[in-house]
Amino acid sequence: MTQQFAGTPRIALVTGANKGVGLETVRRLVDGGYRVYLAARDQERGRAAAAEVGATPIVLDVGSDESVAHVADLVQLAEGHLDLLVNNAGITGPLRDVHDYTAADISEVLLTNVAGYVRVMHAFLPLLETSPDPRIVNVSSGIGSFGLFHDLDRIEATAGTPLYAASKAAINMLTVRYARLLPHIRINIADPGMTATDLSGQRGHSVQDGTDAIITFAFADEGGPSGTYRDRDGELPW
Repeated sequence: MTQQFAGTPRIALVTGANKGVGLETVRRLVDGGYRVYLAARDQERGRAAAAEVGATPIVLDVGSDESVAHVADLVQLAEGHLDLLVNNAGITGPLRDVHDYTAADISEVLLTNVAGYVRVMHAFLPLLETSPDPRIVNVSSGIGSFGLFHDLDRIEATAGTPLYAASKAAINMLTVRYARLLPHIRINIADPGMTATDLSGQRGHSVQDGTDAIITFAFADEGGPSGTYRDRDGELPW
């Protein structure tokens, strides 16, 4: 069943949204009554994806201060506020033998996956703080969980590169710290799990299943949780 809000549409922006988990998130938000800005680095792919799901395309590079500030200005002029920010843009980084990883490799991953989230949150906090019920969902992964790392029956214990895992663990701590420092904004972590996207080599469950946790946070009742970490089945260990 599609979850919906009554009354005036809420405004959302989703990064990394031209395919995979990001695009399915946009689709479900639009179906549920949100007015959504589909943010993607590639203009043509973003336009095509937005036309498919009924969203507004917007070009955004999470690695650029200028690009992110420009998009925040556009949303400010068009809407005056933002109700939901979904930080989803990310990369896995290079796949190498562990002996061959370099400082440049980890810098690239952290700049996109962690600094990119901070850059976007910094730019959009003023718009979120004018919403009566602001929410941020930071898309992370169970690969960043220390608890799941020690459970050898879980795929998270062995999947992914150490660089990608480190970036997701950083996102998790970043999110709970932001949630504590900004109690007026509900800020949570969603783990899509192993989802059939380009990032996973098309292995895993459907993108609809992968977006369930994001949608749960997006449509939670007012006064819902903040600083939590979950997948589609419930809360995850840190």
